[in-house]
Amino acid sequence: MGRWEPNTRERLAKAALNLYGERGFEQTTVAEIAKSAGLTERTFFRHYADKREVLFSGAVELEQLFAGAVADAPPSSAPIDAMALGLYAVCEVFEERREFARKRHAVISATAELRERELIKLASLAAALAETLRGRGVPEPAASLTAETGVAVFKVAFERWITADGTRPLVQLARDSLEELRAVARGDLPVRPEEEAGPGVPEESAEA
Repeated sequence: MGRWEPNTRERLAKAALNLYGERGFEQTTVAEIAKSAGLTERTFFRHYADKREVLFSGAVELEQLFAGAVADAPPSSAPIDAMALGLYAVCEVFEERREFARKRHAVISATAELRERELIKLASLAAALAETLRGRGVPEPAASLTAETGVAVFKVAFERWITADGTRPLVQLARDSLEELRAVARGDLPVRPEEEAGPGVPEESAEA
């Protein structure tokens, strides 16, 4: 049972997410995860340091992908456009793992310890992006502002994607969120119909 088998890491991750969803993260043990995957605890620890790492083991690769795409953007790209290329590259990867992302998000959202760890990972991502932008010659505070913006746009797009019906890809939601941010900066967001009359003013009064 303890011998190497193909897709061992994926089997452990799938078993862990299913158990976290059914029993809760804190109530699930490594022994239960390994048993559910048809493997041993020893095998589990060859792939993951602890049961939290099932949820966060891809953070380094994600950071490298995002920052790498920003670094590889054409030299003439504006900072926000270079950041967007990294954002879209990450979105494409998530698109292929929607079900895993959905389950992971639910588990993390239900546990304070995991939510805190997720924020730390996102802060690390923003720091890496800022460093990459500085390497492209972007000065401070523009580099940090752009990096934090990229992470914020990703978070907003991801939240919309994970709770939607799946008809719109994550990369499109990211493009939309980024364009809305650009519109905010330009000051030309469209006014919703119910806001045209002004706060607290009935439409009949506005027409009078």
